[in-house]
Amino acid sequence: MRGRNQQHWQGQFMGCGYRMTKPREEILGVMEKTMDHLSAEDIYLAVHKFYPNIGLTTIYRNLELLVKMELIVKFEFGQGKAKYELADQYSKKEHHHHLVCKKCSRIFDYSDFMEKEVRFLKDTEKGLSKKYDFQITKHLIQFYGYCNKCQKK
Repeated sequence: MRGRNQQHWQGQFMGCGYRMTKPREEILGVMEKTMDHLSAEDIYLAVHKFYPNIGLTTIYRNLELLVKMELIVKFEFGQGKAKYELADQYSKKEHHHHLVCKKCSRIFDYSDFMEKEVRFLKDTEKGLSKKYDFQITKHLIQFYGYCNKCQKK
């Protein structure tokens, strides 16, 4: 399964002293084809269709490396299982944040109000950086609550 970012990924691996292995290629291919937030088990089931010899341990080990390399992002939404998605620069999605339903665990991506958020966050980051002498490299915004279906139940 070859992805659209294959050449870039090859360069990323070489630059970090790693090889692009079949499991890594398959994981990135699965991630590239989805708009969902996938668990390691979801990724395992999808990769297993194309690469039946792969094990769940291999998936976990490679996901951690891909997170370390910032090719994918790991989210802990408080559901007991981490979820993963491609980093913004490799994804079909634009920069976005999340709404997480505390009852049904659905995750909604949103990119509304980004212009206002970016201005606010830049000011906030600048102030925090100065006050704490801290270099901020990225941020994560997640809102927790109840989706419209769960509100009605």
